[in-house]
Amino acid sequence: MTTERIRVWDGFVRLFHWSLVAGIATAWLTADGPKVLHEGLGYAIAALIALRVVWGLIGPRHARFADFVRGPRPVLAHLRDLRAGRERRYLGHNPAGGAMIVALLLTVAGTALTGWLQTTDAFWGSSAMEEVHEALATLILVLVGLHVAGVLVESLRHHENLVLSMLTGTKRPLSEQDRP
Repeated sequence: MTTERIRVWDGFVRLFHWSLVAGIATAWLTADGPKVLHEGLGYAIAALIALRVVWGLIGPRHARFADFVRGPRPVLAHLRDLRAGRERRYLGHNPAGGAMIVALLLTVAGTALTGWLQTTDAFWGSSAMEEVHEALATLILVLVGLHVAGVLVESLRHHENLVLSMLTGTKRPLSEQDRP
């Protein structure tokens, strides 16, 4: 196994990822705490999402949505290959990872939106909007659990510490057997 490393995740993607992790965890912990802190975190998280969407359009190769967002067929094919133990290794996100990113971005954005809507005249005190907000927040936890499970599976299957890669920004290059 090679010790050579190449840059995959740029500084913004890594800072976004870990800031989002910290923001969501703190928002969860402050849900019943100081309202000003919880709402402030919601606005910060919404800003992070907006910046990530822009970066997904103009950022470097592996940060761009075009590099990892795939339709249902490639995602399902990747999951079938994973189940059969023959999935290929990707330098960036695999199709299932790309689908998870989209699901998380949409769910986090929806949670931030429904939180903000509760501060507007139209939805102030709306128990229905609060329930939608809480359901989306719970869905974030479910998706995060699936995301972490996927990272662990891929790390074990491909003998690569993906958590470390998201800290350092580097991965080992693709080998000939990794290429399609």
